[in-house]
Amino acid sequence: MGIFRRSPGAAASHTEAISRFWEWWPQARRRLDQATPADIADEMSAHVEAIHKDLEWEIGPGPGLTLSGGGVDELRGIAERWLLGAPKDDNWHYHAARPADPAMLSGKLQLDEHEFDLEYVRMGLRADSARARVDITSYHPDFLFVPDETRLALTLRVLDWALGEDDVARWVGEVATVADEPMDALPPAMLPTVVEQIAAPFGEAAWLVGEGRTPLNHTARVAVRFPLHRQDYPLCELYVSVTLPYANANPDRLPVEPSASKLREFEEAVEALGPRAVLAAHETGDGRRVLHMYADPASGAVAQLDQLAASWSEGRAKVSAQPDPAWSALAPYRP
Repeated sequence: MGIFRRSPGAAASHTEAISRFWEWWPQARRRLDQATPADIADEMSAHVEAIHKDLEWEIGPGPGLTLSGGGVDELRGIAERWLLGAPKDDNWHYHAARPADPAMLSGKLQLDEHEFDLEYVRMGLRADSARARVDITSYHPDFLFVPDETRLALTLRVLDWALGEDDVARWVGEVATVADEPMDALPPAMLPTVVEQIAAPFGEAAWLVGEGRTPLNHTARVAVRFPLHRQDYPLCELYVSVTLPYANANPDRLPVEPSASKLREFEEAVEALGPRAVLAAHETGDGRRVLHMYADPASGAVAQLDQLAASWSEGRAKVSAQPDPAWSALAPYRP
């Protein structure tokens, strides 16, 4: 197992700190040919801390280097921008989230003063196809002797090794630990198979559609892309809303032709932006549609959205944008 450490300190400018990291890294990598990760640990922590104080790093087998946000959505984009600067011409593997490492599931893990034999980990797995999530109940015989914090730390580490950090965020729902083995518990090595079954129907995202009432007591329609995972758009840290008034509506103020077709055409133009922006949800009612999306702030996508909005012919369209790396604006729309 490689070295793993959380960096404790204040953050600097992400872009500048990332550049300084990659300027420093070649000589550190050469030193590692003759040394151990512990020999550069303090320097590594200082460079990672300068990017963001809560990032975690790990040097492991491969050779490999991982810079991780530890599953925290606010940090996923920072780690991805760090990865963009990685060298392409060496034999190291670089990761912006911990990759799966199933071999670790048969080893031992020291946490605090306790050593766990991971061969004895068992998990109750409850698949919830409506949420596209697997809820986890984690068990180890030694959970009788350790506090809840240690139980959870072991469980999260095992989940990362079984699935990889990004797939844990995508597909794992509620996580609990217990002192008694659940019925029908399985070894964590079986978790990828269960996740594959949950993920299979969602090769392409669908739309969940619902209805409500507007403040003026007209029909409101809401459509939400499902499933939508933050990890699939790591650079999209900017929340963008586009408000489109429409001219042709039925008595309940919902769009009819030709406005309905024009709204679809606008959304198709948004989809054409590809990975630089993702349409997450939209609300329609009282003569307007509001598109909720996330964009990569460095990609030029917002400027293109401004141009699209300026070309809207059925009224004055409005575009607003603000940083939201955690995608917190989507909380009211999550199933």
